[in-house]
Amino acid sequence: MNRYSNLLIRFSAIFAFIGAFLGSHMAGSGDYMFRPIHAHILVVGWLSLFSWGVYYKVFQPKDGLLAKLHVYSAIIGTIGLTGGMAIFNFRPSFLPEALITICYIVGGSILLISFFLFLLITFMNPAKDRV
Repeated sequence: MNRYSNLLIRFSAIFAFIGAFLGSHMAGSGDYMFRPIHAHILVVGWLSLFSWGVYYKVFQPKDGLLAKLHVYSAIIGTIGLTGGMAIFNFRPSFLPEALITICYIVGGSILLISFFLFLLITFMNPAKDRV
């Protein structure tokens, strides 16, 4: 489980840096166009991934398929949601409108699945008395 904990915490650090960089850019430029992307990067990317990493370190649930699906869907979903949100907001002219919308929706859907998998893991974890 340490590898899942470390992986989630490392990705959370990447998102923390990106979110802080966007916040710094917005403050310096006075342009708050990135505000929704900045917020999602910090809340979903930094806070959620970090808290899941701590959960895997403290509770050490079984190293099974459910945990693996949760960890990788969390990372893929976070990248997909925040990246899709950025593409959706900027709407580059070289990408078809349908593809832009699909990227945003698929990323968010994968992230929603990861939240559901985490819910299952917390109720199926036999080590409930460790904290």
